[in-house]
Amino acid sequence: MITFDDSEMAEELATRARRLMDEVVIPAERDLAGEMSVSDSTVGELREAAREYDIYAPQVDEEFGGMGHDFLDILPTFEEAGRSLLGPLAMRVSAPDQGNMHLLELQGTKLQKEQYLRPLVEGELQSGFSMTEPMQGAGSDPKMIKTTAEKDGDDWVINGHKWWTTQGLLADVLLVFARTDQEAHPYAGCSIFIVPKEAQGVEVVRNIPHLESNIVGKGHAQIKFTDVRVPDEHLLGEEGKGFDHVQERLGPARLTHCMRFSGMARRSLSVATAYLSEREGFGEKLSEKQRARTDIAEQEMCLAAARSLNRVAAARVAAGLEARIEVAMAKVFTANVAQEIVDTCLQYCGANGIGRDLPLADFYESVRQFRIVDGADEVHLRSIARAAFDDINESELTNVVRYDG
Repeated sequence: MITFDDSEMAEELATRARRLMDEVVIPAERDLAGEMSVSDSTVGELREAAREYDIYAPQVDEEFGGMGHDFLDILPTFEEAGRSLLGPLAMRVSAPDQGNMHLLELQGTKLQKEQYLRPLVEGELQSGFSMTEPMQGAGSDPKMIKTTAEKDGDDWVINGHKWWTTQGLLADVLLVFARTDQEAHPYAGCSIFIVPKEAQGVEVVRNIPHLESNIVGKGHAQIKFTDVRVPDEHLLGEEGKGFDHVQERLGPARLTHCMRFSGMARRSLSVATAYLSEREGFGEKLSEKQRARTDIAEQEMCLAAARSLNRVAAARVAAGLEARIEVAMAKVFTANVAQEIVDTCLQYCGANGIGRDLPLADFYESVRQFRIVDGADEVHLRSIARAAFDDINESELTNVVRYDG
């Protein structure tokens, strides 16, 4: 299939990741078939294997326990990790920790990095990102944020109600998004705080029941913050720059999500083509049926397009450009392509597709959320449309044919 002009280092890292997946992670996945969730001991063993294969936390600076590789070089590794739901956990590139580590690395003070980033990289801590709020609060429109943080001496006092905090039930520390200036526009009046979950006033209300594979299900928690006090040194980044910092986290995180789900789609196609090549029906191998061949061909084209779009967006991010529209396009397109591929492959594998002996059922339960998390399709499409209409060339308008009736 299509190859890309990835760097020599990117190919080397991806090769190591592929070996880890084929020799350790996927066999461990098969051992778990039908079980409710992966154990902490198994995750620990997989992470130890990732270290042995020299592919653990490739995205984090060496100073804090990672490998210190460039953004473009690590993306193919994320794709390899996505071939199994256990892969991102093994390589320490899974959400939300990966995005939170990235933000801490960019904006954290020396003390914050030692206290939170280093143990996160080592897997000693887990984290959550608390931004989304119930109903009338921040969601697809983050400007609707209701959670506040008010200065009181050397402390900040946080009050608010969050939900859909991924991994919130398990997290040791939360990055909380709150308004710090009630008079300013939210884009200029919000900040991010590091809040230990054990802090007084933090109440995990529940883990919200939702559609997700149970093998690596981290849950999404509903959390209330009532007069939660944190010292001023728990402010992450600059006061009032919360939205800027969130974009620093979400842009790259959306692309790493895209690569992980591209890996899931690749694995799904591999499983389906292998199954179709073995299964016989109505006098011939299913792989000889024209409908199956055409569907697989179309899905291969769509996946190649998604992978190409991801790399275009990633190159702009790596160059220090905003790339909001490119990232939005990559995110929407990849999410829909991955969902369609998993669904098609599951269908072609029939009863085996919905069984747990193959990974497709777990993929199916996981992939649907990608069209909502990190920005729903509709929000990104709105941004893409706005850019398209803003880019109208005045000279083109003069050439529009008008009819008087």
